[in-house]
Amino acid sequence: MAPTKSRKLAKPERRAQLIETAKEILRECGADALTLGHLAERAGVSKPIAYEHFGTREGLLIALSQEIEDRHTTKLQAALTGAPKELDAVADIISSVYIDCAVDSGEEWQAISGALRGNADMIATQQQQADDYVAAIQAALGPFAKIPADDLRLRCTGIAGAAEAIGRELIRGRTNETAASANLAALIVDSVDV
Repeated sequence: MAPTKSRKLAKPERRAQLIETAKEILRECGADALTLGHLAERAGVSKPIAYEHFGTREGLLIALSQEIEDRHTTKLQAALTGAPKELDAVADIISSVYIDCAVDSGEEWQAISGALRGNADMIATQQQQADDYVAAIQAALGPFAKIPADDLRLRCTGIAGAAEAIGRELIRGRTNETAASANLAALIVDSVDV
């Protein structure tokens, strides 16, 4: 795809445009091809603009990871709003949103994570993202739990790990969306309904 001359955008709009362009590069060419120079060229902006927004290639990859996580969180919160007050329904929502997000961006997320393996900033970002996700599902499942909050947090940590593992199985083609979602929902119910 040829770069296009980019018009003047406000900083938030420019950042959003750069993120979308970076996702295109990631999907089409892989993480190794995603550099700030390539991003700037493809987006039709100067290199200093790309550097101003992300600082480094690692900063760009972390921003992409955060954008994926923010999208997932927004979808989960929206789906849980007005959800039936039943454990099975909440478990189905948590699992279906997770699996939908794995389908939408799982390969991108794995490429980003792989490219930043061992990067201290990425490790900190991923830990914060995991903590936020655990807190969100703990809040959603709390009304159904008959166990102490610390135990529920640990079980939600396990659910988050299981969700990630099931998402990887789906991305690798070892299961389908229906089975992935149903089994994750079953794990959620079994973890909370004791």
